[in-house]
Amino acid sequence: MFIFVIYYFSIMLHLIGRSEQLFTIDVQSHKTELKDIVSNSTFLVLGGAGSIGQAVVKEIFKRNPKKLHVVDISENNMVELVRDIRSSFGYIKGDFQTFTLDIGAKEYDAFFEADGQYDYVLNLSALKHVRSEKDPYTLMRMIQVNIFNTEKTIQQAKQKGSKKYFCVSTDKAANPVNMMGASKRIMEMFVHRESKDIEVSMARFANVAFSDGSLLHGFNKRLEKKQAIVAPNDIKRYFVTAQESGELCLMSCLFGENRDIFFPKLSEDLHLITFSEIAEKYLKEKGLTPHICQSEEEARSYDFNLEENKGKWPCLFTKSDTTGEKDFEEFFTNHETLDMHRFENFGIIKNQLDYNDEQLEAFRTRVLEIQNSNHWDKSEIVKLFHEMIPNFGHKETGKYLDGKM
Repeated sequence: MFIFVIYYFSIMLHLIGRSEQLFTIDVQSHKTELKDIVSNSTFLVLGGAGSIGQAVVKEIFKRNPKKLHVVDISENNMVELVRDIRSSFGYIKGDFQTFTLDIGAKEYDAFFEADGQYDYVLNLSALKHVRSEKDPYTLMRMIQVNIFNTEKTIQQAKQKGSKKYFCVSTDKAANPVNMMGASKRIMEMFVHRESKDIEVSMARFANVAFSDGSLLHGFNKRLEKKQAIVAPNDIKRYFVTAQESGELCLMSCLFGENRDIFFPKLSEDLHLITFSEIAEKYLKEKGLTPHICQSEEEARSYDFNLEENKGKWPCLFTKSDTTGEKDFEEFFTNHETLDMHRFENFGIIKNQLDYNDEQLEAFRTRVLEIQNSNHWDKSEIVKLFHEMIPNFGHKETGKYLDGKM
């Protein structure tokens, strides 16, 4: 089992252009402190059955917490999380339980009111896809999940006396160009306001390689279903592994000072790589070579049974022209104060207590008015986001990822 895990990680790192885990030095140098804090603390992980959530839960579980409760809306993902933990780590003496709940619903409120005694509350729930802005209804749900559910759960943690609240932001919140990134930037504003009454920290990080719903995860599905691999060839991204995402979140939660935002340092250890490059490496690991197609029709009609196609896989690599895509990534802006010395591979954005209460309440009021009208379009939400983020670089192309293979 151990040999298989090592092999799996080595393949994963190779595909994203690296040879070593990114945060090993920082995690190892804080090994004793991490174990001492976790083993003497209680945790609630919200959105704990998603890709990042599962990684965080595992990082906590293997350090034997006194209590670890996990909440997620996905029943199937929660079942797999428990099976995975039991198969990998076994059991702990502490109280480990999972709850299939929607944190925006009254059932969650009743659950939290019945207990709510957690030292650390970590919120990993989010609508994370750029494609979520394609229609005004999914976009409104993204506001509810990413912003208002975060505000709600941080206020509940504050009322119950939790030590710390952690939540995930995104690299796309730095100079956002899409609604998902902008929603996370607005979430950061609301979280900063709550930080006057409870300690908070966050993390911005790169794409998690092969996370559920990601393009890389789709590569596995395309092979499974004998379908062409489609990827942009002009967009470069940074990638971290699932384990690295869990380490980043836990380190920020336990060691971040109030209002700190952790991110991976940009260095020779974290490489920009295109999706098409990863696709080619991925196929090579599978013993296959790309067959470059010129159109979706050619990719869909590819005949896997022809002798001349043995060992080849259809690929369609195209330029990106959909709404919300950013052709480069950044974790911080020129206006943010950084601490690049405390950790080897974690950078930290240092934030002062600075918020505009009138602006935040005006945003909430306007969103509620739009919701209560039971009729809205995307343009009025985009306008509202521009009012919150004056330099919001949103560009509407009229094309969305759901309109492509």
